[in-house]
Amino acid sequence: MESHEEKTILVVDDEPDVRGYLKMILEDAGFRVLTAGDGVEALELIHRDRPDFISLDLIMPRKSGHKLLFELKRDRELSRIPVLIVTAHARDELGKKALQEVLDSAVMSGPGTYLEKPVNPSSYVRAIQRALGIETPPEAEEKGDLKDELQKSLRGASVEAMREALEALRKAKMNPSGVTASDGEPPGEDRSEKP
Repeated sequence: MESHEEKTILVVDDEPDVRGYLKMILEDAGFRVLTAGDGVEALELIHRDRPDFISLDLIMPRKSGHKLLFELKRDRELSRIPVLIVTAHARDELGKKALQEVLDSAVMSGPGTYLEKPVNPSSYVRAIQRALGIETPPEAEEKGDLKDELQKSLRGASVEAMREALEALRKAKMNPSGVTASDGEPPGEDRSEKP
């Protein structure tokens, strides 16, 4: 089984912030990451330093992800590189038709062929791991799920609830065992001598 460090991912997106965000997610997961701002730049990189996987925005200037994908699929060697479309335009007029054409043409198939922006970091990494045949340790998957759940909970939380949660985390960090009494007895029990 290959590891993340042995895999190179090419992130193609015309938005520098998105490109940087996706790169950070993948580097944190242990991948080597290349980036390109459009399909023209991506094609040059692919020929120079062939990636193991491509994360591809659909709507970009100069050469769209849609056009790049069809170009890659015409080349026998390059067509073997797995691709995940990452788009904010899956449901709007700008990208809906292009995405549907890609899906209908069987250029891409199977579950997880595209993700909608904003991407969930753990879903993004897991989609790439599955495509590359990299097993995810159960504890890493659980950690990602817990992190996602916490982030969702914080989005709608009041300031007071966030303060309480932060204080609870600080206490848990200072006392990871959860035992607060010095002798190991649960708190609140009378520890005085009985006659």
